[in-house]
Amino acid sequence: MRIALNAQLLSFAGSYRNGGISRVIYHTLAELGRDPRGHAYEVFVPEAPQTNGWGSLNFRVSGKHTQSPTRRILWEQTSFARQLRQLKPDLVHGMAYAVPVGWSGPSVVTVYDLSFLLFPRAFRPANRIYLAATTRAAAKRSRRVLTISEHARRDIVRLLSVPEECVDVTYPAVEDRYRRLPEDEVEAFRTVRGLPEAFVFTLGTLEPRKNLVGLLQAYARLRKPRPPVYVAGGTGWRVSPIFDTVRQLRLEDDVHFLGFVPEDELPLWYNAARLFAFPSLYEGFGLPVLEAMACGAPVVTSTAASLPEVSGKAAVLVPPQDTDRIAQEMARVLDDPQLCMELRAAGRIQASRFSWRAMTDQTVASYSHAVGRN
Repeated sequence: MRIALNAQLLSFAGSYRNGGISRVIYHTLAELGRDPRGHAYEVFVPEAPQTNGWGSLNFRVSGKHTQSPTRRILWEQTSFARQLRQLKPDLVHGMAYAVPVGWSGPSVVTVYDLSFLLFPRAFRPANRIYLAATTRAAAKRSRRVLTISEHARRDIVRLLSVPEECVDVTYPAVEDRYRRLPEDEVEAFRTVRGLPEAFVFTLGTLEPRKNLVGLLQAYARLRKPRPPVYVAGGTGWRVSPIFDTVRQLRLEDDVHFLGFVPEDELPLWYNAARLFAFPSLYEGFGLPVLEAMACGAPVVTSTAASLPEVSGKAAVLVPPQDTDRIAQEMARVLDDPQLCMELRAAGRIQASRFSWRAMTDQTVASYSHAVGRN
């Protein structure tokens, strides 16, 4: 098959754009490029990645101007559609929510989550309206819809009226770099960064759905002296309540905002942390939870959406809007070395159950199903 991939959300920027969706796209492309089944891929990207042996991928660079959401939307519906009509691929894969209206051939689309429908106030109105309209249209026109958890699959069936048999789950995974690191390497990192022996780590774009306000309110309930909190993640939208909460609770000396942290540095943060806290209100998958567990960090995460599915029995689960419960479970993990040891061991086992190869195998199977080859 000759397959065209719209990978415009692949990003190498030091910002929230280089987040979960971009990382899933990157690893999917890496596996497709090494796939032995002989398919040819025309990959439309804003800038070509540095690759090693991705032989079956032909990158078509649209230019960095498509990193602007407005320009990307215009490009998808005009220039991209024209190029597809010239290429005449067997299949088009919209790797993030969108398929051009001007393409009438077979297509599949990846829908990571439906947070914009379930938590509309957490989004800017223009973003929410665009995502809702585009996703509904793409899901209706595509032969298969791919998503990243069973929970997201149920949401797609329920909220987009897609037949259950047309939605395929392609679970993400973690890179090999996310593992337990040698103690001397972690201690060297701790020394360079001036980190204490114990600290709480959290990661995610600064935006309402990540529930950072709830985490800070819970943290303020911990008995002093308490370990500091380090927050990694690019600035997203509606961030003022986060910083207002820090000031109102007088946490300026306890909470440290790191901004965007490069992916090659994240394993050191996970390894050095005494606790990884991720009480998100909603996730299509929750990749940071899997990364933290793979690195052996004890995890407190939420009972919401896909997070129990990702963490299995290897994390402590809390209702995300119950700040008292979040505080209690954080304190329990921080104060119990035996529990920490058990969570570290269970987390590494749970993380090993997911693989990028399995994700790509399911993706390619969905391609074949979409064009009627199985």
